[in-house]
Amino acid sequence: MYATQVRWRIWAPPPAVYRALLDPTMIVCWRGPTGTRAQVHTFEPREGGTLRISLTRHQPAQAAAIAVPTGTYHGRFLRLVPDSQVIEQLAFQTDDPPAAVMMTTTTLSDAAAGATTVLVAHHGIPDAIPATETETATRMTLAKLAELVEKDQPLQ
Repeated sequence: MYATQVRWRIWAPPPAVYRALLDPTMIVCWRGPTGTRAQVHTFEPREGGTLRISLTRHQPAQAAAIAVPTGTYHGRFLRLVPDSQVIEQLAFQTDDPPAAVMMTTTTLSDAAAGATTVLVAHHGIPDAIPATETETATRMTLAKLAELVEKDQPLQ
């Protein structure tokens, strides 16, 4: 098991980014790397609330960041700090229990000119998933989040 961290700057204030982290209608637009589509089955954005999301590859395997056609993960929200942090405990659904339990911590901090620095830290990732793939998928996901949130910001 290993951990990764990816940092990204989004040109929107922390409250706008935080909303996108917890709004299931926005989750389907950005959560998941390029080449995938998210489907939200359960999403209760409160401490202790559960979530269940499927990612389906809609591009050929060589163009998508995930190798399987559909992967579903479930978990719960461990901590929600408004406009600042979301901590989730996640596990992929698998026929070969026990599934690894992973932690994802997304921390938002003010950056210059009304921007937000987003730090995503993953802990407990199984060694079978290459770290480079995890980091690439996280960057793709954050780029989609940035595109979604930034389009709603006034020009400065």
